[in-house]
Amino acid sequence: MKKKVGVKFQTAGKIYDFDCGAYVLTHGDKVIVETQKGLGFGTVAISPAVYKPKAKPLKKVFRVAGPDDLKQCQKNLIKEKQAHAICFEYIKELGLQMNLFSVESTFDASRLTFFFTADGRVDFRQLVKKLIKEFQIRIEMRQVGIRNQAKMSGGVGRCGREFCCSSFMNKFEPVSIRMAKQQGVSLNPTKISGQCGRLMCCLTFENEAYIQLRKNFPKLGKIIKTKLDSGKVIRHNLLRNRVIIRTNEGREIEAELDEIIHNKKRSQ
Repeated sequence: MKKKVGVKFQTAGKIYDFDCGAYVLTHGDKVIVETQKGLGFGTVAISPAVYKPKAKPLKKVFRVAGPDDLKQCQKNLIKEKQAHAICFEYIKELGLQMNLFSVESTFDASRLTFFFTADGRVDFRQLVKKLIKEFQIRIEMRQVGIRNQAKMSGGVGRCGREFCCSSFMNKFEPVSIRMAKQQGVSLNPTKISGQCGRLMCCLTFENEAYIQLRKNFPKLGKIIKTKLDSGKVIRHNLLRNRVIIRTNEGREIEAELDEIIHNKKRSQ
């Protein structure tokens, strides 16, 4: 009976399945696993579960991380900070238009990956040559989007909580201004944009619920009749299940949905 375990390498990173082998693991355990780039240091995010082997076998948990492995991780962190400082100086020296924001080392310190953002393509060949000469190991330059930068760097959003993308989101979902309109949120760009400058990811969390709620409401601008009076629908209060209408006299009336008379046609 084989068991698999879910392991992640970053706080809010993707979770990968690995074969437990003979190890008894629990949530939060630090492990060394086999990856395409060699051995990797990760954290158990999903407890072991029985699985049926497929045609392509899962890579295995190499061992449970010990004191020496934790020391190696600390050494890697120091090396990453040094590499960031050195690369930053080289970027200024070469006059490259790029924003370096993170450096990651493989567990065995055989490769350094430099993450950066830029407005367009960047010719970093001379930079790579300098870095290889400096560190004498494999160097990889990776250009990512502004959202990935926020996810990797972390921070606190306007809500006062840690960024959703860096705390629990595994992938980015498409976000549109239509979602803000559906939820009746202010369309002021400064209020619906995250620290990355893009629309806030949290607009997707309740969007489907708002779509379902809106199906029971009459369209904006429609003339309806309620138990109190008749008038044109000017606003929806989705969470309280009410509509606001403006009467012919210019008065605004708030009415429950079940107070609407002859409201046979429902709208999206």
